[in-house]
Amino acid sequence: MTQQSETNTTTATTGSSATVTTDPTDTTLPEDPAGPAVTTDPAGAPALSAPSPASPLAPFPPLAEPRPLGERRVWPRTFHDRLTAPLPGLKAMARFAREGAVRPGREGLADIPRLPFEPGPLPRVDTRTVAVTWAGHASWVLRIGGLTVLTDPVWSRRILGTPARITPVGVAWEALPPVDAVVISHNHYDHLDAPTLRRLPRDTPVFVPAGLGRWFQRRRFTRVTELDWWEAAELSGVRFDFVPAHHWSKRTLTDTCRTLWGGWVLTDPEGQRVYFAGDTGYGHWFGRIGRRYPGIDLALLPIGAYDPRWWLSDVHCDPEEAVRAAQDLGARRMAPMHWGTFVLSAEPVLEPLTRVRTAWEKAGLDREDLWDLPVGASRVLE
Repeated sequence: MTQQSETNTTTATTGSSATVTTDPTDTTLPEDPAGPAVTTDPAGAPALSAPSPASPLAPFPPLAEPRPLGERRVWPRTFHDRLTAPLPGLKAMARFAREGAVRPGREGLADIPRLPFEPGPLPRVDTRTVAVTWAGHASWVLRIGGLTVLTDPVWSRRILGTPARITPVGVAWEALPPVDAVVISHNHYDHLDAPTLRRLPRDTPVFVPAGLGRWFQRRRFTRVTELDWWEAAELSGVRFDFVPAHHWSKRTLTDTCRTLWGGWVLTDPEGQRVYFAGDTGYGHWFGRIGRRYPGIDLALLPIGAYDPRWWLSDVHCDPEEAVRAAQDLGARRMAPMHWGTFVLSAEPVLEPLTRVRTAWEKAGLDREDLWDLPVGASRVLE
């Protein structure tokens, strides 16, 4: 794959119904008054250590009015300064090689036949309906504001370096309605799947993190919008806000953190709001996102790929942290994802579901607000 160039330019969505906003009064870096402590990764690039949470009363400025698309922008060569924890160094790599387990043992895999898989027809919707269908992993069919949006679509049976999926895709590609837009959280192979994206018409609007536009342009996508943290685009009345995450990016040996990573907040004209976290560890960003986008009706949050914790805690929530994240966001409901599809780490395959249910109950939250869907199942926001 071609290495990311030092500079990059955003591509404007060509449809007349799409516009981009940004808030010039906001900063894309952590906003703690004392400033984060900066460390350095083994390659010499700066990396931010986890800053202390901001005051819960710290206000955000109002969201900016839309501004026209088409602005040419130059992205930095690297986004290492957005990390909230250093990437693993040589000592951590040596420890992982010595004792790290990347797959569950036989007992941990024994529950694969029990993983919930209940595919069904997509719900009927209108322009005022919000509905979600879990296709597996971080792939959702999100119906909002009359649009059909795919999140991190992976319809492939296998991704690079990982065993084949352990549950089938929950929605047949042929059963999808016309796809109005795609959102991508970051460039890891289990979230950015080239074979799946090749199935889409090349004029499908695609919303991606800063620096990732060229990947799509090389594949002849013509309506690609790159956004930085806290920026937004609008398509047919639905607002797409790109928000921070505790994660990182890498696709080749030479492009570590050359593109940004994050989550998405989608808001329809009625004010109904869905947050898609992408892939993230637990940290201060959740509270800030919740304050900036109050009234999140549904949070799609990752609960898997967390063991061993010493290796993965900075970049993947465990189930208990996901429940805390939903509370920090002020989300009314939570739908777990990023589990039960690909075996990416050492926890038993059914453990994320049992732990998130226990954590939700211990938090005293209404059981009806935990949308722990089987792969292929749907829920409609009442």
